Amino acid sequence: MKAFLRLSIGLILLFGANTYAQKIKIACIGNSVTAGYLLPEPRKEAYPAQLQQLLGEQYLVGNFGHSGATLLKKGHNPYYKTKEFSEVLNFRPDIAIIHLGLNDTDPRNWPNYKGDFQSDYQWLIDSLKQGNPKLKIYICKLSPVFSGHPRFKSGTRDWYWQIQGKIVQVAKANGFELIDLNTALNNRPDLFADYLHPDTTGAAIIAKTVYAHLTGNFGGFKLHPLFTDHMVLQRDKQIPVYGRANAGDQVEVEFNHLTLRTTANVNGKWKVFFKPMKFGGPYTLKVKAGKQRILLNDVMIGDVWLCSGQSNMAFPLKSSATAEATLSHLNKNLPIRLLKFNPLAETDNITWDIKTLDAVNALNYFSGSWAKPEENTVGDFSAVAYYFGEKLALSEQVPVGLIQMAVGGSTLESWMDRTTLEHDDLLIDLLANWRKSDFIQDWARDRAAVNLKNAINPKQRHPYEPAYNNEAGISTLTEFPIKGVIWYQGESNAQNVELFNHEFPLLVKSWRKKWNDNFPFYYVQLSSIDRPSWPCFRDAQRKLQAIIPNSGMAVSSDLGDSLNVHPAHKKEIGERLALLAIKNNYHRQIQASGPVAVAARRIEHTIIIHFAHAKKLMAGSGLAVKGFEVEDEKGNHWPVKAVIFNNTVHLTVPAKLKIIQVLYAWQPFTRANLMNEAKLPASTFSISIN
Repeated sequence: MKAFLRLSIGLILLFGANTYAQKIKIACIGNSVTAGYLLPEPRKEAYPAQLQQLLGEQYLVGNFGHSGATLLKKGHNPYYKTKEFSEVLNFRPDIAIIHLGLNDTDPRNWPNYKGDFQSDYQWLIDSLKQGNPKLKIYICKLSPVFSGHPRFKSGTRDWYWQIQGKIVQVAKANGFELIDLNTALNNRPDLFADYLHPDTTGAAIIAKTVYAHLTGNFGGFKLHPLFTDHMVLQRDKQIPVYGRANAGDQVEVEFNHLTLRTTANVNGKWKVFFKPMKFGGPYTLKVKAGKQRILLNDVMIGDVWLCSGQSNMAFPLKSSATAEATLSHLNKNLPIRLLKFNPLAETDNITWDIKTLDAVNALNYFSGSWAKPEENTVGDFSAVAYYFGEKLALSEQVPVGLIQMAVGGSTLESWMDRTTLEHDDLLIDLLANWRKSDFIQDWARDRAAVNLKNAINPKQRHPYEPAYNNEAGISTLTEFPIKGVIWYQGESNAQNVELFNHEFPLLVKSWRKKWNDNFPFYYVQLSSIDRPSWPCFRDAQRKLQAIIPNSGMAVSSDLGDSLNVHPAHKKEIGERLALLAIKNNYHRQIQASGPVAVAARRIEHTIIIHFAHAKKLMAGSGLAVKGFEVEDEKGNHWPVKAVIFNNTVHLTVPAKLKIIQVLYAWQPFTRANLMNEAKLPASTFSISIN
């Protein structure tokens, strides 16, 4: 009730009880987005009309939007010269909602007159207040302009954010409340047919956003969905607890004998931070706001790992080679907790219905809650992730929380955020044209076409679309501290290794930026299968360890299947990832890597290769060493005999051949078998002859 009365009580205090009997006048000032350009019935569908419906008969909402208007007085179509400006002055509003600046991104305007923006905005404010000194003003951060807009790359992309900064300064200088229309809509390109103007649903989102700020009604008290029974909170870092409430609502959180209180802000958000804590549990977490109470049980403090990627990460333990042994002797007392985000619809070779398509557009794709390790939850959980967590829990004796968010067939681009993609001159064009872009693997485009066969909206969204899985999933996690990430993806990007070399470091950097944490990022090298591009791709993955800080790679090529992209041996892969974490993050003196070639030199008929991470080189199963070949100066590949001698590998080559490099495990499906004393395999690699 407090939130619903916020606007009314404020206006009684502002204008006096006698004037409250009259309708409260609200002026929506802006450009074509306010006017309702491209909407079938702007008088009914533009955001001011929808705001009127939300507020009711006690209010009179006027639409003073003018298509193409600039805030800049020297702009090509200044708002102050429009009839709507004269009309709003005569209207003498009690409240003004100002949303101007989109057209100032035009090259005729911003490059020439950007220095005038803040003073021109202040002039508009002062002019409005002359008619009503008690006028209450809200300033809107701009609704989004998407990358398909024709002026986006030529300047709008950069000028847009410069204008947003100026708008924030205007609001701060005047003590005005900011209404953020960018955040409200920047993950909904499906609502913008021309990349600039929202449709009726988009206008409704603007209306609801404005309504929430006017009334303080943000839908009442809610705890973020990540917070459920059986959850794990990250140890040794500040522990945030957060959610939504109506503006001004008091929230109290009790955890581990500490109580913190806060107030929901003008955006309806609340958050408290508990001091860093050591591992332990189970605890209870109590949250209350007014008469509402939430009690969470079995809350642990430990290490939280995000487990993401495509189908080989999603591959369930019940389908793995070791499923029966694991599930029949499951240790339910291990301090492991599982959060599996189930996809709304699988990306199988099926056509989705309209209801599913609408839910996908609305970003309602992932759902899940924390669970204890029972047979059914473990069986359905990622095999790689579970075996990773099991080994950590056994080694370190701390609670381990595993968050599975993976989508079969998903592209790397789908896990990247929109801002990163928009500001990369190579990747930006993927956003508006991904279903026809050669940068997206043809298999992924074809599968998406099957899923979207019933789609009516030409901008229908899909989990293979650039930015989608980030907006529907990853973005909901970034306030929640984690220990690190394990990642198994690449099958849907193996067709373009050069693009992957550019993208993958960007993905890791962008995730770390969103979490504000340089957490470890461990990934799985693609397995072996009869797909021609995979050896080169595996080699690229190997090399990226040296480019991406605080990263590591687990080899899986020795466990591949020549015909199946989903090999069943997942326990070994999960445990190899765990070894990387145990060595690098828990600082155990163990071997976590297979042999790594560091030098190759030729002496007459012999090439000698030296390796790091190998106290004792071995051939798998005690057999002869397999998998080596050499490349001559003409590009020919020659299989060669390899033997282990003095902990080096010796290759015998014909005397007349000029060899330029050695290749290992370079067949798409390989039986290469070099390993070290820890029985960890060597990666696919190429190395030049010194």
